[in-house]
Amino acid sequence: MAIKAATFDTGGTVLDWHSGIRDALAAVGRAHGVERDWGSLTNQYRRLSMKGIVGQVQPAFNMDDVHVRALDDVLEANGLSMFTPSDRSRIANAWHRLSTWPDFAEPLRDIRKRIPAISFTMLPLSLALDVSRLNGVDWDAVLSCEAIGYYKPDPRAYEHVAKWLAMEPSEILMVACHNFDLNAARACGYKTAFVRRPQEWGSEPPPDPTPHPDCDHVFNTFDELAAAVLDMSGPAEKPESP
Repeated sequence: MAIKAATFDTGGTVLDWHSGIRDALAAVGRAHGVERDWGSLTNQYRRLSMKGIVGQVQPAFNMDDVHVRALDDVLEANGLSMFTPSDRSRIANAWHRLSTWPDFAEPLRDIRKRIPAISFTMLPLSLALDVSRLNGVDWDAVLSCEAIGYYKPDPRAYEHVAKWLAMEPSEILMVACHNFDLNAARACGYKTAFVRRPQEWGSEPPPDPTPHPDCDHVFNTFDELAAAVLDMSGPAEKPESP
């Protein structure tokens, strides 16, 4: 069966969160004359943030709230209590200014010429909109778990997205660099594509870099994904004759 849409994890698959948050932490650290392993601290921050949002059901908070709370905990644990409320706001707001991976924008445009491309993300809608506009990324839709009410990998998140797209799950290709997301999508009937992002965690290797053997497709770059979508989506529709 040909795929009719592609849904993209956004936080790590599309966005280079590590560089953006590391640089924000380092800039504030320089202002205070302190030095830390900012890359390692960034990864501590990310792990704690993910722990606070993954699998949540109808929470009274979103990932922006989690980022604020997790940042306070990480700073205290690393002896950085001198960071002011303004400093902390600057770092937390850096999530809204992240850059996409350099190989993403052009392949996305190619994919959208053939099928809809949707951001399916645990990030808040406002964050997804901010980074998309900042990076010149055009989605056909942004579907946030914040609006769905169920956070990945809860199967209800994937079921809602398929329902909202009015498609069978098997007609949707879930794209991510994380097995937990792809495994859950596949269990709900989605096709899955693992796109490797070896630098997602900076100098540290990704915690789960090897695609699950049941994954339908594995790619090293988004260019490879875009080329494969041409085959997966079937022949392009021809305009009707006048």
